[in-house]
Amino acid sequence: MKFGIIGAGPIGQSIAKKLMNNGHEVKVADARGMERLAGKAIVGTAVSTEEIGQHIDVLIISIPLYAIPTIQPILKTVGDNVIVVDTSNYYPFRDQQIEAIDQGMVESAWVTEQLGRPVIKAFSNLLAFTLENKGTPAGTTGRIAMAVAGDDEGHKQIIMNLVNECGFDTVDAGSIAASWNMQPGTPAYCTELTKEELTAALQKAEKGNAAGLRDEIMAQFSMAFTHDDIIALNRKVFGALK
Repeated sequence: MKFGIIGAGPIGQSIAKKLMNNGHEVKVADARGMERLAGKAIVGTAVSTEEIGQHIDVLIISIPLYAIPTIQPILKTVGDNVIVVDTSNYYPFRDQQIEAIDQGMVESAWVTEQLGRPVIKAFSNLLAFTLENKGTPAGTTGRIAMAVAGDDEGHKQIIMNLVNECGFDTVDAGSIAASWNMQPGTPAYCTELTKEELTAALQKAEKGNAAGLRDEIMAQFSMAFTHDDIIALNRKVFGALK
């Protein structure tokens, strides 16, 4: 398959590496301009935003949430048959305050509204380190799972199959309207769960508590934390394995 990825940060590049290792073609663009990629060791072919949507099957958007509205013109050049994947998560300290989300709008519903087309939410509830380093073959005991949500069942299944290729089990998290259950602050968010554990975590998420728990994590966060420290804190605060 042919992929375009907008965003060359840790998540976007981890996905690009996985896809290329599985024989897919990958193009990468920076929403701020191709000059932003100059001098960087990019996994995939660096292209302009004008080129990113041409001749692809899937467009993966891996940029901070606050920047989503800036790429709306790019989406107008992307064919209607192209699957659009949203990997974003909302953090007010980084993304500025987005009133609609603060008042309860589901993050990927907001993304859909900004882009003017439907999305599949995926690659959003695992850390970049997890994506790059912890994928395992299908059938592996204790295999980590990823939640995937979307309104088009066919498109969702295609992305779930790709996630499996990338080394992770999948759990169908339902529609975009229901995808709040994998947002920051929920038990499913960045807690490295198995398929069975993730299924249970999605079911016990409490929407009203998520934002507060997200902010609690950020208040406790330290740059000295290891990856394992982050996972342990997320599991504890979000109640992932209770």
